[in-house]
Amino acid sequence: MQEPFNAEPPRSALVSSYVTPVELFFKRNHGPIPVVDDIERYCVDICGLIETPTKLYMRDVRMLPKYNVTATLQCAGNRRTAMSKTREVRGVGWDVSAIGNAVWGGAKLADVLELIGIPKLTSSTRSGGKYIEFVSIDKCKEENGGPYKASIPLSQATNPEADVLLAYEMNGEPLNRDHGYPLRVIVPGVIGARSVKWLDSINIIAEECQGFFMQKDYKMFPPSVDWDNINWNTRKPQMDFPVQSVICSLEDVQPIKPGKVTISGYAVAGGDRGIERVDISINGGKTWMEATRFQKTGIPYIADHISSDKWAWVLFEIIVNIPHTTEIVVKAVDSAANVQPERVQDIWNLRGILNTSWHRVHVRVGHSNM
Repeated sequence: MQEPFNAEPPRSALVSSYVTPVELFFKRNHGPIPVVDDIERYCVDICGLIETPTKLYMRDVRMLPKYNVTATLQCAGNRRTAMSKTREVRGVGWDVSAIGNAVWGGAKLADVLELIGIPKLTSSTRSGGKYIEFVSIDKCKEENGGPYKASIPLSQATNPEADVLLAYEMNGEPLNRDHGYPLRVIVPGVIGARSVKWLDSINIIAEECQGFFMQKDYKMFPPSVDWDNINWNTRKPQMDFPVQSVICSLEDVQPIKPGKVTISGYAVAGGDRGIERVDISINGGKTWMEATRFQKTGIPYIADHISSDKWAWVLFEIIVNIPHTTEIVVKAVDSAANVQPERVQDIWNLRGILNTSWHRVHVRVGHSNM
């Protein structure tokens, strides 16, 4: 098998359900998938700028209150292939399905940190810790054979409302190896690269993690920067994901018969922002119609309402009449009124991340017996 192993499902299968089945959830790895066999001896070291370094065993995690958080994870490189058609970029070539929505079960990181003497809503420890670094068992060549790692601010980690989890379940089942067994971090609303799998240690540190994937990757550069003039230190590591939407019911380019066509897909915003609107155009962006939005069956979706899952994608659907060959476009608007950029050229960057430009599919209408 190829290592690192990366895979995404077909786009049509992706939106067949609100909660993505484990077997359809995209797989993103940076090295060979580690094996953790001895679950009794498995533990996470909590160390760094704290008074009492601790070993956290699975039984300790399971003794804390268990939370289920429905959250969408999206790789920062989702839709990279389309960006590379404008100008070549470096990275795994993803179509539109490097994303999935799951119900993650586990303990809140805020509760875990409280166990070791860091109160809720803390932004700095007494000894100057301002970030939480997650270190994986996973080893990768970018770290010269060292472990994959990433960090988030301590203020986010200690905020129960941020729903950062040490997760041991996915969709009600124990995590499988692909998705981080026995324990992983889930950081909702943030690019997938920060939700570290196969957790080995948690470090309380003064500055952001200095690992490769925080400092030399997953940063957003302007289109003018190339590999000859890049200065990684001029940009912050990417955290929140911008607003995104994708048509999944149609391939690009797709032959169809004239008449009624169902257009469906997903929309998602980073942070805890909801989806205020999904606009569909069947004439390349000249005029627009609003699609219906939904999450859970039978419950109306209202952006930023208590009844809605604030960390999860929103599915959309509209039935339209397509009489002739055309370009169908989708764009979403989040609850802060952020809207997707029209052209991929305007957000092109050398690593091909955060392609949130209008998603377009071309349909070829024919009258033959297709």
